[in-house]
Amino acid sequence: MGDDIADGSDRSADLLEKLARLAAARGVTVGTAESLTAGAIAARLGAAPDASSWFAGAVVAYSRDVKHGLLGVPEGPVVCEDAACAMASGARDLLGADVVVAVTGAGGPGEQDGQPPGTVWLAVSDPTAVRAERRRFDGDPEAVLEQTVLRALEMLVDAL
Repeated sequence: MGDDIADGSDRSADLLEKLARLAAARGVTVGTAESLTAGAIAARLGAAPDASSWFAGAVVAYSRDVKHGLLGVPEGPVVCEDAACAMASGARDLLGADVVVAVTGAGGPGEQDGQPPGTVWLAVSDPTAVRAERRRFDGDPEAVLEQTVLRALEMLVDAL
């Protein structure tokens, strides 16, 4: 697993460099709404090149109450498309960011909201749309978290 994490770190660095270039070139700000990753995406964004010029911030909404109360997630399951989309849109409004990625899921080792471990919903909100996708990542909770962070970074790059 050590090599997988090293490969993920290399991929993460490449994505962050590209994201920083794109955000600066387009003059956009980026934010996150995180549950499953508990701020891991924001930590990487904050350490990226020139982050102070394009990284707006993050909302870490680990508890259901915060998701429902602060981000406008509808009552019900939080590991679903509706929750991811509401998180992305809610954080975009709160942060005043141009593009926000949101993640929610069942990291494991057990299921959550009837979803098996490794089930992750990601969403990106920008001025034109909110797009979501469901992924199923293999491995222990640490591996699921790393794969989620990488996919979130990819989605931000794609959005820019």
